Amino acid sequence: MTAADTYAVLSDAILAVLIASGPVLAVALIVGLGIALFQALTQIQEMTLTFVPKIAAILVALLASLPFIYATLDGLSDTVFDLIVNGGF
Repeated sequence: MTAADTYAVLSDAILAVLIASGPVLAVALIVGLGIALFQALTQIQEMTLTFVPKIAAILVALLASLPFIYATLDGLSDTVFDLIVNGGF
């Protein structure tokens, strides 16, 4: 296995992690910005107001995007296992 093959596998792995975590991180960002805007407009500085809705939204987003995350990681694992079987590693 050459350095280019190793770079390709690592690049695919990093890209798969970024793609798989993207929807959940986007939801956390949008909910966090919405809560921050709400707190700035109403001047309510309650600490639990920032954590509880964000955790609930992340949980819902994680459950909704779980099939997508599984498909992304399944494709990566199939590629890596095919390389192992064919003697690429």
